[in-house]
Amino acid sequence: MSDNFKAIVINQEGENFSREIKEINKAFLGEGDVLVKIDFSDLNFKDALILNNGGKLVREFPRIPGIDFSGKVVESNSDKFNKDDDVILTGCRVGEVYHGGYSQYAKVKKEFLVKTPKGISNKEAMILGTAGFTSMLCAFAIKAREEILLGDKVNDVLVTGATGGVGSIAVMVLSKLGYNVTAVTGKVDQADTLKKLGASSIIDRKEFEGEPKLLGKSIWDGVVDTVGGNILAHAISQTKHSGIVAACGNAGGIKLNTNIMPFILRGVKLWGIDSIAVGMKRREFVWSQVNNLIDFNILNETVKVVSMNELLELFPKMLKGQLSGRIVVDVNK
Repeated sequence: MSDNFKAIVINQEGENFSREIKEINKAFLGEGDVLVKIDFSDLNFKDALILNNGGKLVREFPRIPGIDFSGKVVESNSDKFNKDDDVILTGCRVGEVYHGGYSQYAKVKKEFLVKTPKGISNKEAMILGTAGFTSMLCAFAIKAREEILLGDKVNDVLVTGATGGVGSIAVMVLSKLGYNVTAVTGKVDQADTLKKLGASSIIDRKEFEGEPKLLGKSIWDGVVDTVGGNILAHAISQTKHSGIVAACGNAGGIKLNTNIMPFILRGVKLWGIDSIAVGMKRREFVWSQVNNLIDFNILNETVKVVSMNELLELFPKMLKGQLSGRIVVDVNK
């Protein structure tokens, strides 16, 4: 490889925060077991926060952001990874504590990487990225009602923030698992897209405004909530007995205005989903299920591929809730 390559670098000097594409040297990457030539990254809500001002997530500067990437191994000090292996990295605090994926190269710990499953391209891996990985973790949490907890079969599932990166893929995965998926969105003009992904019905987000009831009508066997805040509180109040609510987002707020009644009278389970510190065995299992649960022909219709320059212009729209579908970053474009 050339010693120099391009990357987005964020920096904080006093009150001045900066983000720019720089040509840097591989020595900038620091230590790691595996050197990867990156093909693609993506844009997640956390990425947008970090690109905006560090998002109170980055403590040391300068830093290369980008919490995900896929690419090909160039050099390896690990027996598990060989030169030319295709690999995926999601989460693991890369782009926060460690240099991340908005770069043409990355050097990371071997524990952070998963080999790309056969039949999946590096671009497809980033169509999923942390969003897709998180949505699958949520779906398997819902499935646990009937498999691990030996409860009744899951039939009706609610997905909030359904046009977002996590929500849209969750709609597809839950539908592939055989569930009736109702999608909640503020973008009702996206109804046709959501139905193509597998949603059986659409609910306007406005129906989840206002004060939630202590116990609402029992409607959902499971909920995938990507929003948090008041919408999550409403969803909990409407969950059936022994239902599972998988919570993974906070775009709608970090406070939860709920009460104990759904939990002690209906046995509702609030299942927190973290996609960062996931054990390797579980991580590899989730990626191994992609071929069974994801239809990339459909997802490709909702994907926009951008360059790093375009990313710097685009990310503020995610913070304003103006994006739908997935943004894939071609770092070599």
